[in-house]
Amino acid sequence: MEQSCGNNCGPEQQTSCGPDQKSTCGSVGANAAIAQQDIAITRSLGKIKHKILVMSGKGGVGKSTVAVNLALGLANRGHKVGLMDVDLHGPDICRMLDMNEPLQPPENPGDLVPPLVYNDKLKVVSLEYMMKDRDEAIIWRGPLKIQAIRQFVSDMDWGELDYLIVDAPPGTGDEPLSVAQTVKGVKALVVTTPQNVALADVRKSINFCKTVDMPVVGVVENMSGYVCPHCEETVNIFSSGGGEQIARDFDLPFLGRVPMDPRVVVAGDTGRPYLSSEEITPATEAFSSIVDAVAQRLPSSQKVSLETVNPLDMSCGCGPSGCDPYKCDC
Repeated sequence: MEQSCGNNCGPEQQTSCGPDQKSTCGSVGANAAIAQQDIAITRSLGKIKHKILVMSGKGGVGKSTVAVNLALGLANRGHKVGLMDVDLHGPDICRMLDMNEPLQPPENPGDLVPPLVYNDKLKVVSLEYMMKDRDEAIIWRGPLKIQAIRQFVSDMDWGELDYLIVDAPPGTGDEPLSVAQTVKGVKALVVTTPQNVALADVRKSINFCKTVDMPVVGVVENMSGYVCPHCEETVNIFSSGGGEQIARDFDLPFLGRVPMDPRVVVAGDTGRPYLSSEEITPATEAFSSIVDAVAQRLPSSQKVSLETVNPLDMSCGCGPSGCDPYKCDC
């Protein structure tokens, strides 16, 4: 009976099938759709030289600030950059770049969807610019988040890029795991603040990278001291040196430390990123050195490494046989 509801199963045949056979038909169709999406993902990633996941086990350490300014810093150096926001429950990238345009559909049905264009060197994709109401809560379970991230890669017209920067939510859950499994060749940039409570969570992030075989570009210590806006002196409110120590403990590159600066907060609220600006302050100089370190470790002259996507890596509730819409809400 299952063979009669195989690849040739159309609507009429499904009507005459029982519940079990309909499930088989749905599974075959879903597996075919995943296979097609895998091809699109591989094609898209094949045009991108370097993929960097900005992550941390700790919330509030400034991952989005680092991701936005890293993308802009690389773009300001003449590189072609994409910025993908996979913090699905709290996307902030569009606000931090003052991008208010809604999603524009492709010119022709079936074409890739154009990302937002910040300038001629930077493209942006975020769930927020696909929503009519930006204050609406995203109440999704794992399968929906996994599928959204896969579509961010497969359905968007990224074109040829030197760098794709991915901004992840805190922790080691669905979003960073989906990026690690979907965006083959991705490397992590781990952000921390100096105090021990943050370092304890960041250690989990680094061990996560080891578990999923994701190389780490390096560690950035953010909010490393406070820069007085009047005298430019730095005071170590959260201590200092924790990021460098954790990099040493795990034998990872330490990319640098960025001091706190009130102008970073103002810039984020007004949509005018500060760390990648041309102002000369301790914070901008420190971050410029970090951007240079990333570009040196991942040179844009490097050839694209094309790796295939394994459809069995997709972590939904259907098991190794592939995604079955009758078993989960993916």
